[in-house]
Amino acid sequence: MADRLLVSTRKGLFTVARGAGGWRVARVSFLAENVTLAHADPRDGGWFAALNLGHFGVKLKFSPDAGATWEDRAAPAYPEGATFAVADGKPPAVATLKLIWALESGGADQPGRLWCGTLPGGLFRSDDGGKSWALVRGLWDRPERAGWFGGGADQPGIHSLCRDPRCSRTLRLAVSTGGVWTTEDDGATWQLDGKGIFADYMPPDRKFEQNVQDVHMMVQCRESPDHIWVQHHNGVFRSADAGRTFDVVPNVAPSVFGFAVAVHPRDPRTAWFVPATKDERRVPVDGKVVVSRTRDGGATFDVLRNGLPQEHAYDLVYRHALAVDDSGDRLAFGSTTGGLWVSEDQGDSWKAIEARLPPVHAVTFV
Repeated sequence: MADRLLVSTRKGLFTVARGAGGWRVARVSFLAENVTLAHADPRDGGWFAALNLGHFGVKLKFSPDAGATWEDRAAPAYPEGATFAVADGKPPAVATLKLIWALESGGADQPGRLWCGTLPGGLFRSDDGGKSWALVRGLWDRPERAGWFGGGADQPGIHSLCRDPRCSRTLRLAVSTGGVWTTEDDGATWQLDGKGIFADYMPPDRKFEQNVQDVHMMVQCRESPDHIWVQHHNGVFRSADAGRTFDVVPNVAPSVFGFAVAVHPRDPRTAWFVPATKDERRVPVDGKVVVSRTRDGGATFDVLRNGLPQEHAYDLVYRHALAVDDSGDRLAFGSTTGGLWVSEDQGDSWKAIEARLPPVHAVTFV
């Protein structure tokens, strides 16, 4: 089991470690700075941290020694003249990096390879560990990109990256709002997938249009990567054919709305969600923080609440703030009110970490 967590927050990156006395904050990096995402490279153990410093821009840092020291890496940059479409008939806007929203390592056969999803809707590739980046033109130049639009953000963004463990050249991604896309040739060409996902917020004749789907988060089962789970703006969907088609999962309790989803690394039928009320409300149902778990592919769900706040709790969990470790038994999630909980038994019970953290953007096991 993984015994450390990287917790990215509005005011720093917190390393939380498990010891004899339980889970405790072991290190704080970038205190008081907005750390939006952290990624641990499974090939060499290096850590990456993405920072959004407002007026000073987006930064990327790298640590070769588990957070003891950090060095600068390059932040992706859009080519001069790159633009993205703006709704309401406005002219295209100049593409400027607003957020590093996803990081994924290449395969063992691709030393130095990193993928980076950004706002406003660009995918970048590095082959030198993030020291330099190139915009993936195969996706950027697709005509369908003109139909992408913002979901929770004003601009479209790529937030989910799933590299196929069987073939390093195959990558799947999700866009808010722009659907599910797949490349099988390292990003040279792309296919728009996600048939069966539907958008209740669109006119009836466009409900099933693949390019307008607001996917909140997409994850794949590590050992059965054809099995993919999606938390969408208006529902949960599951694919058994590598994302080409999806079936709706109708019985998620207490709500089909949410941002986060995690799937067991070996059992594709087991997945976890953190439900909320939708649209402008975005708080837990009835002021109770719960985790929903299915062990039968979405046919039924358990609502897990043991150890979680059940009265006047208004914690929202962002899309990267729920994680499961490689064992499939240990889970963790953090909230917008700085809560952090860990389960050692697949969610049957939870324990709050004794720390009052800033709002949590993302959680990952290392």
